[in-house]
Amino acid sequence: MSLRKQIMDDLKTAMKAGQSETVAQIRGITAKIKDLDVAARAKSAEVTDTDIISALRSMIKSRTESATMYREGGRPELAEKEEGEIATIKSYLPPELDESALKAGIAEAVQKTEAAGMKDMGKVMAALKERFGADLDPAKASALVKAHLSA
Repeated sequence: MSLRKQIMDDLKTAMKAGQSETVAQIRGITAKIKDLDVAARAKSAEVTDTDIISALRSMIKSRTESATMYREGGRPELAEKEEGEIATIKSYLPPELDESALKAGIAEAVQKTEAAGMKDMGKVMAALKERFGADLDPAKASALVKAHLSA
């Protein structure tokens, strides 16, 4: 089942069950997907599950930043709302790669691309994206690649 269909099915289920908070969270996700559709239509392209996963990861990043700011600003109720949205969004992401598999993939990508330093980071990241696809969390991988190349 495509990710888009799964999200729409979950929205319908939450609506029927009267779960207003979950409905609101999933509607936020569907709004982001519609934004992707509009952008893709302008380019005569198709929105894939990989595009949706990338958008979901960016949604998590912005909500994490918001939750941190709310906590620092003394608004824990708003931080909890953001964290609830993060949990809902994460439920649609593929399972994260474990760190040992990612480190092994980085070592392999460095060897394959003959990366010598930080200037070759883009090559290594491209090789990792090619190998792992949507399962790769670019932020986590980027930090590990930096550590590997600067060692």
